[in-house]
Amino acid sequence: MSPSVNLQAFALDCEDAVALAEFYAALLGAEADTEDPEWTEVAVDGGVRLAFQKVAEHRAPRWPDPVHPQQAHLDFGVPDLEAAEKHALALGASFVEDHVRPDGTGWRVYTDPAGHPFCLCVSGRG
Repeated sequence: MSPSVNLQAFALDCEDAVALAEFYAALLGAEADTEDPEWTEVAVDGGVRLAFQKVAEHRAPRWPDPVHPQQAHLDFGVPDLEAAEKHALALGASFVEDHVRPDGTGWRVYTDPAGHPFCLCVSGRG
């Protein structure tokens, strides 16, 4: 029998954990716990937390670039891609690539202010 294992956090390395936590908190309409500038967290739906760990001399991934691979990315389901994109860009995200199909489903790729790729997904899948 397998032991009970629950995902409690997904952590991203970055140079400024507080700034990145505040970016994702604003993007998700959530609260950031920035008490510890070395490890900050944002609670998201379902009790899972996005965590941000300060790493000296962090090297951001570059997508798509095999020399500096993305390693991981976050997918966010959105009902209105245009509104979500406008919100993300206003917060400091950068647009990378569009994968929206003619039927309106799909996703767009962005990077957060620290360079981590994430997707806004119309279909809920990226």
